[in-house]
Amino acid sequence: MNAQQFAQIVLFHRKKSGMSREACARLAGVGKTVLYDIEHGKSSVQLDTFMKVLNVLNIKLQFSSPLMAVFEFEQTASK
Repeated sequence: MNAQQFAQIVLFHRKKSGMSREACARLAGVGKTVLYDIEHGKSSVQLDTFMKVLNVLNIKLQFSSPLMAVFEFEQTASK
């Protein structure tokens, strides 16, 4: 997935939620310019900022790889 695909997902979810860019940014605690940047695929947005926006829009990230089962097992075993 690339920045443009993330942008399309965020824009789609924001519009379907009926939120303005300003309202979404305010709820996420970020500036509306940052939200504009995300929705236009700017790749230099900080991860923590991006995650705040995803949280407001109730978008969850899920990682998938052949090694995820090993990672999850090792995380559980180390606790």
